[in-house]
Parts: sequence; C-alpha cells; structure tokens
Amino acid sequence: MDGLMFSTEDVYWETASVLLRRRGHEYSLELANEVMGRPPKYCFEKMIEYYGLDEDWETLHDESDETFINLLDKGFTMMPGLPELLARIEEQGIPKAVCTSSSRRVAQEVLGRSGVLSGMQFVLAFEDVVNGKPDPEIYLKAAQKFGVPPDQMLVLEDSVSGCHAARSARAVVVAVLAEHNRTLDFSHATRIAQRLDAPEILELIGLS
Repeated sequence: MDGLMFSTEDVYWETASVLLRRRGHEYSLELANEVMGRPPKYCFEKMIEYYGLDEDWETLHDESDETFINLLDKGFTMMPGLPELLARIEEQGIPKAVCTSSSRRVAQEVLGRSGVLSGMQFVLAFEDVVNGKPDPEIYLKAAQKFGVPPDQMLVLEDSVSGCHAARSARAVVVAVLAEHNRTLDFSHATRIAQRLDAPEILELIGLS
C-alpha cells in the first residue's frame, strides 16, 4: 500500500522524522531502508535499538499512527499507473486486496481517503498476522481468502521484505520501482516494473 499504491512513503519519512526530532535525533536513510515494508513491532524495536531510546515499541507505534494520520491532511497522491491498473482490473472483474504491514487504522484512513477501499475484496493489516513480512503468512492468508493456490496469485510489491514474503508464499511477485526503492536489490522478484500499469504487470494478469 504505502509506496506502492500511494505516495505515503514520504508521509512515513516525515512521521519518523517528527518522532525522532521530539527525542533529539534525525531519521536516517539507512534505518528507513532497513524497516521498509516490515511490521510495526520490528520497525520500532529497530528504531529503539538504533537510537538507544528508552521507550517501548507500542508507545512509539501509537504516537506514529496519530502523527501519520494528522500528516495525511496535507494530502498524498496515487502512484503512477494505479488508476489505470485498477480500472483495467475492475473491467475484467478480477478480485483484488491489500496486504499491508501498516496498522488497520492507517490502512483504513489511506484507502478510505483515496476512494479505493470499497473496491477491495478485503484488507489484511499487521494485526491480522502473527508473523509480518518477510514471513509469507500474510500472503498465504490472502490466497486462502481468495480461494486460490498461492502460485496463482499475483503480488505487487515495493519493498524487499514484501517480495521475499510473496516469493516464500510461492506467489508470482512484481517489484514496482519508485524514487524510494530504486537502489534496492529486487533480484528475487519474478519481474521488475517501472509503474503499476506497465506491460510486465498487465501481461501477467492477461490484460495486455
């Protein structure tokens, strides 16, 4: 969802920057790359370790969600190709869902404000799994809810951990590049695309 469907990776960067400045630190690209696509517990425990913070991850998570939702008021945009891809998928009646490492509260806010929530068959958030990405649990649950074998499910991802999760679930996975992830290693993805309505993606779902 974040950084794949919407330009909310920038909002997350600003959120983490606000949290850390309140504590006398500056957010780093190294940590941002380390936690991209990972569940909140992992992200905030890494932040605590990285900066030597004397707080529990739940406190940071709650403060982060509140800050993030407030920052959404500044606005965010859909990532290139998302409206076109959604339109093509809906024309063909292909079921779709969101599997995010974000909290359900954040997912509902982002998807609801963008107007795409009603078109999703379901949304799986970090509260819905025991083991977050790169563990395959969230994608195995998605395949089960769709009623298809995992190897018949296409996953679009923008994070390394998400790609690993999808591949471990035996799904077909396309890494979609953007400004925030172009330097990362996606060699384990089935394919790599430059935007969401790229021919590589449309071909895999029979829309090209």
